[in-house]
Amino acid sequence: MAQRQLGAPLGRSRGVQTTTRVVHGALYFAVMTAGPAAAVRSVRVFDDVADEYDRRRPTYPDELVTTACEFAGIGSCDRVLEVGCGSGQLTRSLLARGLRVTAVEPGGRLLALAKQNLQGCDDVNFAHVPFEDAHLPRSHFRAVFSASAFHWINPAIGWQKAADVLVPGGTLALIQYFGLSDQHSKADQQALLAAVGRIAPEIAAKWPSYRGLSATVAGVEQRRENISEAWSWLGGYELARACAGKLFRNVQMAAVPALLEQSADQLNALVRTMSHYARLTPAQRQALEGETRALYERLGRPIRSTTVAVAVTARRSTVA
Repeated sequence: MAQRQLGAPLGRSRGVQTTTRVVHGALYFAVMTAGPAAAVRSVRVFDDVADEYDRRRPTYPDELVTTACEFAGIGSCDRVLEVGCGSGQLTRSLLARGLRVTAVEPGGRLLALAKQNLQGCDDVNFAHVPFEDAHLPRSHFRAVFSASAFHWINPAIGWQKAADVLVPGGTLALIQYFGLSDQHSKADQQALLAAVGRIAPEIAAKWPSYRGLSATVAGVEQRRENISEAWSWLGGYELARACAGKLFRNVQMAAVPALLEQSADQLNALVRTMSHYARLTPAQRQALEGETRALYERLGRPIRSTTVAVAVTARRSTVA
């Protein structure tokens, strides 16, 4: 997989930090709804492809994790909770900073991979349980982290429970990759999305909008009073709750965009670990993978896509 840095340097805006860096990743597909049924479905989908998930899913930019930790004011020996640790991509970064991590993960195969990947690490405790059902001490953790997982949590439970387990003034940090509209990759992404529209219109109908970086920054700025509204807007989720605006304050965002270049095989392999792929029929899967290979051959070069790794952070209100 080849990677190239985006052309223009990125500035800073009130509450928003952006840096330019090339990271591993691909064309990302967000899920439009979340809730109990979606959460159960996600456990099965990702656990069924646990090995490929571990192999293909990208790690998170180191500076993004650093920014979140600095915002939280945490360091060596501080207790943090990770919601949905998967196979341990983010967990490894947290442990490398000397943090004491409690990681909850509902997928048995993913959890087994996390334990294997982090074998020998003493400062991590794993719990095989959905976050909604986990018995966790109140006002115990300095920070709650969740990478590419919080949109699967039942929002009627998740925002309040995240606040409950945090110490007053503790930090909630949500990290994820999103698709980004960019001139360097726009034509390739439009071609891929057009193929989805032809082959799987039911999936295309709920496809999230790709925005430019400035529009992404502005949208979060406009929703800084409520982290659930900011996070829902970023991914096209249905997670916004009025209570979250009272539970958390001082919402901020850091972003790391990247231009990626992949072969058809690389892109197809990653897409097989995405939630939307599980909803396709075998015929649709074959057709979409064929379209990706055909596009790669027509272009005569790697397929380009642009992603942005985002960290949205907020502090637990002392009056929550």
